[in-house]
Amino acid sequence: MLLVVVVLAAGAFALYRYAGGASGPTRPVALEIAEGSTATDVGRLLEEQGVIRSAMAFRISAQLRGFGSDIQAGAYDLTTNMPIERVFEVLEAGPVVEAVSLTIPEGLELPEVAATVESLGLDPQRFERVATSGGYALEPYLPEGTEMLEGFLFPKTYEFGTEGLDEEVVIERLLAQFESEVAGLDWSRTEDHGLTHYETVILASLIEREARVPEDRAKISAVIHNRLAEGMPLQIDATVQYALPEPNRELTFEDYEYESPYNTYLHPGLPPTPIASPGLASLEAALNPADADFLYFVVIDPDTGRHAFAETYEEFLRLREQAGV
Repeated sequence: MLLVVVVLAAGAFALYRYAGGASGPTRPVALEIAEGSTATDVGRLLEEQGVIRSAMAFRISAQLRGFGSDIQAGAYDLTTNMPIERVFEVLEAGPVVEAVSLTIPEGLELPEVAATVESLGLDPQRFERVATSGGYALEPYLPEGTEMLEGFLFPKTYEFGTEGLDEEVVIERLLAQFESEVAGLDWSRTEDHGLTHYETVILASLIEREARVPEDRAKISAVIHNRLAEGMPLQIDATVQYALPEPNRELTFEDYEYESPYNTYLHPGLPPTPIASPGLASLEAALNPADADFLYFVVIDPDTGRHAFAETYEEFLRLREQAGV
């Protein structure tokens, strides 16, 4: 009796080892398991694709493992001649989740960010409605009750799974990324500058829209901080572009008279909300302005967007004349 048991056990083990067929060459196998498939169905499919040698052995092994009725439908990445243990590991991990990529550049306004989600098959208009619903808070950066998420949809390249993907999922991911990215910054500097966290994000958005070369960020930050301290209007062209109903363009003399709380030529202080999504470098510059008394800046290289900076209005006019502005 004992001998019979030993022989049967040895035979079962040999069949189990044989079923895996891991001794031959391998090639990738993309396996699609249909909804409602049983262990018998899956075993047959695995054998037909050359993943294992024996569908029967797979079915018996699946029964012994209690694996069968809970096989998830979907796509699986396997190879031919896999060890059967590895086959079960892949199947138990569940199907491959298809991923789609979304890139949000720095400096986009909320409607522009909304337009990017169309590449994911989502509705830009619904995205914008959700992002202006006032239903989100990110203390202490985004105060509760703030109506729109302008400035907090963090610019980055993201990978999203397609299952269950909707506009809310994207927004929550972008907000979580903002919170993660800014966690390493020294936000105690806001108190030194007499600003709230939210106002610092507003300031960073101005830097993002004005700075074209990295070395200008901290200097532009210094100009904004110094003008705020002096009670001077900020006179940031990007705020006027944001206020205008038309897409961003080169401004005319009439544009500077456009009535809006965002027009920093007409209204002192910061605009009421951020005007774009700042990247980490601009947020850092907002917290760490250059140690300089600059009050003015002007583009001196139209090709690169590089600025020159001045402490006095006379020096600013001289720089404008030299740049031919």
